[in-house]
Amino acid sequence: MKAGPSGATVRIRDVCVRYPGADRNSVDGASLEVPAGELAVLLGPSGCGKSTLLRTVNRLVVPARGTVEVDGKDVARAAPEALRRGIGYVIQAVGLFPHLTVARNVAVVPELLGWEGARIAQRVDELLGLVQLEPARYRDRFPHELSGGEQQRVGVARALAAEPRVLLMDEPFGAVDALVRLALQDETLAIHRALGTTILFVTHDVDEALRIADRIVVMQAGRIVQADTPLRILARPATPYVEQLLDARDAVRRLALLRVRDAFVRAANGSLPALPTIEAGRSLREALSVLLEGAERIAVLEDGLVAGTLGFDDVRSAIAATER
Repeated sequence: MKAGPSGATVRIRDVCVRYPGADRNSVDGASLEVPAGELAVLLGPSGCGKSTLLRTVNRLVVPARGTVEVDGKDVARAAPEALRRGIGYVIQAVGLFPHLTVARNVAVVPELLGWEGARIAQRVDELLGLVQLEPARYRDRFPHELSGGEQQRVGVARALAAEPRVLLMDEPFGAVDALVRLALQDETLAIHRALGTTILFVTHDVDEALRIADRIVVMQAGRIVQADTPLRILARPATPYVEQLLDARDAVRRLALLRVRDAFVRAANGSLPALPTIEAGRSLREALSVLLEGAERIAVLEDGLVAGTLGFDDVRSAIAATER
């Protein structure tokens, strides 16, 4: 069960944005509904309008046309400061206050909202734990004493401090190395599962989008050209542009999105000869790696018990099913 704040629905209707002096709209007639609690990734190359569209949600960018609603309320009718205090925002350049400790950085918005000191302290420790920073170790450190990945974790904690129902993340992990980026993606997924916050996440990294998204929103030249689950987009790209962007013919990418539980053959009695094992929740890409080590079939575990087996033919069938 998800604890803490539940997400809010975000509705974007026919939004257009043109910057002064530009010869075309940066965002051109974009319409999108992000259901409460969804992690939606805006994906596309630089200049496609994804960050601009994201910033219309917290009014850092004001559309020339169209409406943006959060939880049914038009953001254009809200005071900008009050709106932004209720929407978390994480960017690549973390922007921590260098003269404030980690705890004070996280506490900035709750302090502005007039929270009591004890409540703020509890929230700071709760969030540092959530982003895998031990409170006793990190609470009194300053930003210059942190690695890039640690600073980004503090930025996420700060964005979540006032219990926002919507979290906007604009290329948040682009400045860290690959291993740290994977860890931060995992933290984002864990936070999403724990809190149920609606997340809009901007990236140009296809693998990142496929790894974390409930739904991918592909943008091209200011327009939304397809919005669907990662697996459906890979199986049925709407345009040649989408197919090329996601390299949709790559079957291995689909394997990373499918789970073993979607493909294995259940055993009749649960008693099987000794075989390599894999958990039912792991990806078929991971299962294929085990099979390629020489096993004809592998045993699939559910709750620690053998539930069936998986072989090459089962993997092929699962891939074929995505193409129907």
